[in-house]
Amino acid sequence: MHKIVQREVLSKDVVKLVISAERISKSRKAGQFVIVKLGEKGERIPLTIADSDSEKGTITLVIQRVGLTSHKFFNTKEGDEVTDIVGPLGLPTHVKKLGTIIAAGGGVGIAPLYPIAKAFKEAGNKLIVILAARNKDLIILEKEMREFADEVLIYTDDGSAGTKGLVTSGVEHVIKRENVDEVVTIGPAVMMKFVALLTKKYNIHTLASLNTIMVDGTGMCGACRVTVGGSTKFVCVDGPEFNAHEVDFDEMLQRLGAYVEQEKIAYENVLKGSDGGAE
Repeated sequence: MHKIVQREVLSKDVVKLVISAERISKSRKAGQFVIVKLGEKGERIPLTIADSDSEKGTITLVIQRVGLTSHKFFNTKEGDEVTDIVGPLGLPTHVKKLGTIIAAGGGVGIAPLYPIAKAFKEAGNKLIVILAARNKDLIILEKEMREFADEVLIYTDDGSAGTKGLVTSGVEHVIKRENVDEVVTIGPAVMMKFVALLTKKYNIHTLASLNTIMVDGTGMCGACRVTVGGSTKFVCVDGPEFNAHEVDFDEMLQRLGAYVEQEKIAYENVLKGSDGGAE
């Protein structure tokens, strides 16, 4: 069992949990993830490690309430226990000094972007962070990003914070004013698709961290498969990061919708008959 030692609500549907996981905290690297389970009969879900503290033996996970399991995690309290945590999984981000990096995050994708952006800055790069969401209440970790980024730009769909517009507007704004060596993007699949289309036009290498359906996390089930450069890849062992220009995002979007109806029914049932807490 892994105890929740700190809980913080970042927005209406997003919670940050600091959880005891000593061995993972000492070995994880930027870009890696864990698979967690709440309750003996709970669903296993993948979550990127947003941060860690090896001295305290903790990892930080940021969870958006969108379905049954995330609803249960959102309703946990400090002192509650997470049944299982497996990790660190996936390949870490290949971080090196390149020059100028744009780190573009959308919504809850800002959380997994945080450790990657920080690692690129620590490697000696100029770091420009672009955070985007539908409105100001959905922008998370802005203060934390400003602590190390050279510049942080905010874009919201409704203009309630920063500049009114999409994340692609911010990326193109920076590309037009200065030389950019690499772009890293994490967020909804459709957002990453359009960032990739934009940067391909400017011939700027772009990394996308994919958030596919995942079951075992070890490459055995094939649920997380995607097409990258015409070949089948497994996000859990070959990723989660890939050259965004080679990802078949349309196929990925189609596969992400495979269980939408079942998830909707499960979520509605727990709202009707349960408080959604830990099992």
